[in-house]
Amino acid sequence: MKKLKLTSDTIDNILESLLKRSPNQYTEYESTVTEIVNTVREKGDEAIFSYTKKFDGADINASNIVVTKEEIEEAYTLVPKELVAVIRKALVNIEKYHAKQRQNSWFTSEDGIILGQKVTPLAKVGVYVPGGKAVYPSSVLMNVMPAKVAGVGKVFMTTPCNKEGKVNPSTLVAANEAGVDVIYKCGGAQAIAALAFGTESIEKVDKIVGPGNIFVALAKKAVFGYVSIDSIAGPSEILVLADETANPTYVAADLLSQAEHDELASAILVTTSERIADEVEKEIERFVKILSRKDIIQKSLDNFGYLLVADNKKDAIDCVNAIASEHLEVVTANPFEDMTYIKNAGAIFLGQYSSEPLGDYFAGPNHVLPTNGTARFFSPLSVDDFIKKSSIISYSREALETVYPDIVKFAENEQLTAHANSIRVRFEDI
Repeated sequence: MKKLKLTSDTIDNILESLLKRSPNQYTEYESTVTEIVNTVREKGDEAIFSYTKKFDGADINASNIVVTKEEIEEAYTLVPKELVAVIRKALVNIEKYHAKQRQNSWFTSEDGIILGQKVTPLAKVGVYVPGGKAVYPSSVLMNVMPAKVAGVGKVFMTTPCNKEGKVNPSTLVAANEAGVDVIYKCGGAQAIAALAFGTESIEKVDKIVGPGNIFVALAKKAVFGYVSIDSIAGPSEILVLADETANPTYVAADLLSQAEHDELASAILVTTSERIADEVEKEIERFVKILSRKDIIQKSLDNFGYLLVADNKKDAIDCVNAIASEHLEVVTANPFEDMTYIKNAGAIFLGQYSSEPLGDYFAGPNHVLPTNGTARFFSPLSVDDFIKKSSIISYSREALETVYPDIVKFAENEQLTAHANSIRVRFEDI
């Protein structure tokens, strides 16, 4: 990790470095993704089966692309009962948290005017679940449960299979527990295209959510507009804001919890204490030697790991807001007070016992979060992502009559005489 004195130049250089990890920077892959997306749109199942054979080595066809009830039952025999129990406990927490996000339709009525907002769940949603180097049943829960809470009509899931045509059993168990309606054995950019446009075997959806590699991210970008998407996710990030009261062992462990995700993952400490920075550095060196993914961790730390020492708390918080990290831990003497000054962060963890993996797996808030500084304007995945809103307008004749000259004047000012006419004709002989 790089230990630096925090200055405005330091922040600018770090931001420039972090933005290099954005999917928007990988334009060399866009032509490949575009070709895949267009081929699936034109050839449907034929393209899906061909790409699955090419990239995953699996012989998938119309008769076996959908995961069967028997395959799900088999998955339960392969997953430890203890893990199934944990998945169910996590689901309770996730559902309870997201239930508080539900929105209702509303209406107001006054003097012959009825205004309102009608809330409607999306009809069909596609959830992408990675299945390559790592398996994330937790992501199944986080992407599916808010859709279910929102009342989405059908949830379809796509995930890669192995060469034998099998899907990871823990992924299947999580999907079944969360209530996924149909699971397809299909991954990569081709799966995103299939959900966006539909094929003979895969249903077209209204929105696609879920993480994936650079090809998946760019495919979501390519189909946006034909369908809605959640976001174009980048590599994982953690930033810890710490003062002299922080426990350096805990801070080091938490930083490494994200560095192990990916060689492009970012782990940053911002502290007002030189001593804490030094001790965290020593603890990181100690932990890296004993962790199973140490090679990935070391590359992540070498490229995107920083220990930043600020002169004061204000400078430290300004840095936190500038970076706008996916995960932010506030490990200070008064974390709830310091949290009030935080404007940009995907998820905020307060206090020394609110470690980031708590949010990844169990607490209830969603772990699908804005990355690459997009926490400045994006929010975590929520029930809001799976609904749409329609405006309701109803005027009586009397209510419209009192305002129609104003509307006519507005329309004529914009030289839209047909607009004006459609109001005037109700009250004037034309």
